Amino acid sequence: MDILIGTHRLLQKDVAFSALGLLVVDEEQRFGVAAKEALKQLKREVDVLTLTATPIPRTLHMTMLGVRDVSTIETPPEERLAIRTYVTPYDPDVISEAIRRELARGGQVFFVHNRVESIHTVARRLKQLVPEARIGVAHGQQSDAALEKVMVEFYLKKVDVLLCTTIIESGLDVPSANTLIIDRADVLAWRSSISCEAASVGTGTGPTPTSWSRPTAG
Repeated sequence: MDILIGTHRLLQKDVAFSALGLLVVDEEQRFGVAAKEALKQLKREVDVLTLTATPIPRTLHMTMLGVRDVSTIETPPEERLAIRTYVTPYDPDVISEAIRRELARGGQVFFVHNRVESIHTVARRLKQLVPEARIGVAHGQQSDAALEKVMVEFYLKKVDVLLCTTIIESGLDVPSANTLIIDRADVLAWRSSISCEAASVGTGTGPTPTSWSRPTAG
């Protein structure tokens, strides 16, 4: 075996490598303290390539000082279209229009509401605004089976609007999801959460992806 791809499980003490020469770390900011300590031990002996869209302060500082080399990828994937972003106050008409416009062109919608305790209230409100839309709810407090079910239904286009928390910031590849609406964008960590969520839209070659941010409560 030449290349091994895995989670942070590869950093556990019971995993050993005979001739490790290159370590590629994706999404460095998601690693916890224990995992980073294990990475430090590996970094002493091998070359390391770190990939991230939101670098942690220490890594960013080291690149600015010239301690670490940095390369910036500014070229989007082939046929990837630029995202149009709009920041607006809360307006039910704008929300319903954005959803209907996406559904009319055969696409799907991510609606991010990062409050589990009120997410089903928002689901009922969306259903009133766009009765014809099939709405699914996804958040981290659901059981694995329930979460998998709604995600599979969304991927298979059995759900038109995925109302979810920032759980989607891990990066979902749903080519037909071209509109992202963020509820209360002002209470999210802009660079870490929203930039990752925006990467979830427009992964296909369809219509121009659109991102809507609702900055204030309605």
